[in-house]
Amino acid sequence: MRSETVRYRGYDIVPRREWSKWCASVFSTRADLPLLSRSTLGTLNSRKEDALVEAKQSIDEILAKIVSES
Repeated sequence: MRSETVRYRGYDIVPRREWSKWCASVFSTRADLPLLSRSTLGTLNSRKEDALVEAKQSIDEILAKIVSES
């Protein structure tokens, strides 16, 4: 099975099956971006698209937090 990677705002999102549900791992592609904790993406979703949306929302939240703190 080929692994799909989605690039979003400097992160690689890799959706994967866990049992009968979908989740996503997020990896920073640049050293200046914060890492997302594993627990941030701990929710399992019925659809792969929902897992990708959740990962993108997590990225948006962490980046918005950094902007508001500066």
